[in-house]
Amino acid sequence: MKDNLAMAKQEKTDQKQTVVISGEEHNVEDLSQEQIVLLNHVADLESKIRQISFNLDQAHGGRNHFMSLLTASFVAEPEVKEKTGG
Repeated sequence: MKDNLAMAKQEKTDQKQTVVISGEEHNVEDLSQEQIVLLNHVADLESKIRQISFNLDQAHGGRNHFMSLLTASFVAEPEVKEKTGG
């Protein structure tokens, strides 16, 4: 996920805001408006990717939990049938 374009990372050094892109440090004040907009898109998308990944982990955990309950219900089902005479 971390390719050269997505390696944008903002840092503060000596009151000047810099950004590291593909291993090169750039002063934000030297960037064009288009570059700043693109940088903001990359930063926002990285944030969304982290949130989606977090949500996906939760969804997988929830699915596994409910699948475990479903599987256990089939193991417990014959005992219920025997007790009810079914």
